Amino acid sequence: MSGARRSRTLSRPFTMRRGGVLPSVTLAYECWGELTPARDNAVLLFTGLSPSAHAASSDADPTPGWWEEMVGPGRALDTARHHVICLNSLGSCFGSTGPASPDATGVGRWGPRFPVLSIEDIAGVAHALLDELGITRVRAVVGSSLGGFSALAYCLRFPEAVEAAVLVSSATRSSPFAIAIRSLQRELIRRDPAFLDGDYAPGAGPLAGMRMARKLGVVSYRSPREWDQRFGRERIAAPEAAGEGGFGPQFAVEAYLQAHADRFVGGFDANCYLQISRAMDLFDAAEHGPDGTLEAAFARLRLRAALVVGVETDLLFPVAQQAELARLLTHPDRRVEFVRLDCLQGHDSFLIESARFTAAIGPFLAGL
Repeated sequence: MSGARRSRTLSRPFTMRRGGVLPSVTLAYECWGELTPARDNAVLLFTGLSPSAHAASSDADPTPGWWEEMVGPGRALDTARHHVICLNSLGSCFGSTGPASPDATGVGRWGPRFPVLSIEDIAGVAHALLDELGITRVRAVVGSSLGGFSALAYCLRFPEAVEAAVLVSSATRSSPFAIAIRSLQRELIRRDPAFLDGDYAPGAGPLAGMRMARKLGVVSYRSPREWDQRFGRERIAAPEAAGEGGFGPQFAVEAYLQAHADRFVGGFDANCYLQISRAMDLFDAAEHGPDGTLEAAFARLRLRAALVVGVETDLLFPVAQQAELARLLTHPDRRVEFVRLDCLQGHDSFLIESARFTAAIGPFLAGL
């Protein structure tokens, strides 16, 4: 299918919400589908914590994307009708400006000196990009997990610029459980001796800490029901415990976590991980209300329609948080749909059970 990989440097410096200025911001993004002459069919897709902007394959890059079954002609994000734009988040390390990027001097990297990242900054640079592309209003913003935070922040910051929102496995703010998990992940990374206070060399850094953080993350992304059905008490064929004082992997679930960690390490910068992880913990939609309440914040919205999708087995973003989102979005002049899915794979379900999410998202977007 047609598509394009693009990169653009914003024409103006960007002021961060929690202090600091980025003199130059480069954004990596990919597009699928044609933009109408009126520029009124754009759908803005925000990613989760670790993906790039490559949500789906294209002529420019035929490799499968992270939401391959959801983006394309006739799919939930139907590129025969919509011009889908997926942005690599500010602060990430796949082409957009972040801690791994050259700093203001152009000599070194930002590293630990990158300003404190907020979810609102991710939304803000997306809006700045669309403004420079001549897109003043999007048909919909779509996001899952971190992307759901970013999509909600976009709606709250730019209420006149959005027609509809699709929020998947997200919330108005992180739960104490999610904050605790991410806090431990960040500590594992920072306590790795190779972290060097964030001033590690490119390609080096806290690999052991990143492996452990990823393992902990994967445990929280899936559900206990899946662990039981998929692994049970299965042992690996050739235990590797002997080389680790007898404490090496012996169970299939341990080998699974190790494989996930090995694939992740080396492909994601540690400072970027820390920034985005903290941004998720700091986000609170209530901060956008004049009186500091969620109700006042959501009263700012001008959405015509909204879809909220939650998963019953999600540990990181329990389905009760999506129910709260749907309640807050409810308005006499707005079509609001709330879909609860009993998927097996927990928080990661939106990446795995595409058919279930297509059945919810496709008809909603088709009705806009």
